[in-house]
Amino acid sequence: MAPDSLLSFRAFLQFWWARLAGTSANQMMMVAVGWQMYDLTGSAWDLGLVGLLQFLPALALTLVAGHVADRFRRERVLALCMAAQLAVVAVLLAATQGGWASRDLLLGLSLALGGAKAFQMPSQQALAPLLVPAAVLPRALAFSSAGMQGAIIAGPAIGGFIYVAGASAVYTVCALLFALAAALLLRLRYDHEPPPREPVTLASLLAGVRYIRERRVVLGAISLDLFAVLLGGATALLPIFAKDVLHVGPWGLGLLRGAPAVGALLMSIALTRWPITRRAGALMFAAVAVYGVATLVFALSEVFALSLAALAVSGAADMVSVVIRQSLVQLETPDAMRGRVSAVNSVFIGASNQLGEFESGATAALLGPVGSVVLGGAGTLLVAGLWMRLFPELARREKLAQG
Repeated sequence: MAPDSLLSFRAFLQFWWARLAGTSANQMMMVAVGWQMYDLTGSAWDLGLVGLLQFLPALALTLVAGHVADRFRRERVLALCMAAQLAVVAVLLAATQGGWASRDLLLGLSLALGGAKAFQMPSQQALAPLLVPAAVLPRALAFSSAGMQGAIIAGPAIGGFIYVAGASAVYTVCALLFALAAALLLRLRYDHEPPPREPVTLASLLAGVRYIRERRVVLGAISLDLFAVLLGGATALLPIFAKDVLHVGPWGLGLLRGAPAVGALLMSIALTRWPITRRAGALMFAAVAVYGVATLVFALSEVFALSLAALAVSGAADMVSVVIRQSLVQLETPDAMRGRVSAVNSVFIGASNQLGEFESGATAALLGPVGSVVLGGAGTLLVAGLWMRLFPELARREKLAQG
């Protein structure tokens, strides 16, 4: 076995399986919650509230969650997050079987899930660099992304299939998967001890924000993704394209929603096999540009197959950008700061996705769906060009790991 083979890093593989179990459980759970909410209320607004209430705690708890990730054993924080989600599923199961599931209960539990995820994301991002050497980290992140994309694709489908037997069946499977993830994380062993705990002060809480502001490579990488995804996303408008532009109906909408994930999955597998070793900065900007062009092609396409291909290419290009950006951020950040920096990065990612959907809807109301996505694709290309001028050190970055 090659010395840098991912199979030789048992702790990382154990972490990978835990993430796979937890992500699959979360995806299946959200399918069941969505169906159950719609059965109860028949309201699209309530479905939107489920997503919003999971995002809001990330904003409120960002600084605290990052501080926790830097001051406690990260695998234990993750195990507690899985246990919290297990508790939520247990309540959902009991409420469903007891007949007391309600709109308010589902919304309250969505808020609790958001709180658990607020602590999960920074600890999860900051743990991976401790499990593999820096030279192997880009491959490890690509391999991890492949598993997560697979879970994102298969999880909802499996959850929908199990839902035929009722919501209780889905929640039971989710509970088993969350329990498995927590057990794997509690058994994780690696050589690392968190730094001595310091008093929680405003300065320590804001240290991640200050670090990003002072490191132009990190600031450029994180902000590039924020504005590119904010402008270029078309996910919120896919139902309109499926019905009014491509005329393919619900089955086509399902394929359109899955196409970016399929492209991302294939690209992450390729990056695991052939990691990026040179011209990292140029490749990241090129990937963002390809993402913008693919968005324009999708916006102007009236052929279903071409639209699917464009979305798959956009997902593949985004995966290249994600792997490079996450590698740069983790490798440029000292371990004592990774939790707080990852917490800020997580909020940027969540904000770009949530605000991107709002931006798409708002511009679509003014320009129509095609005009909105054209504007977004053009805006992504403009951001890529502008960021190359604003952050030349990022554009010239040769290797992911310096030295």
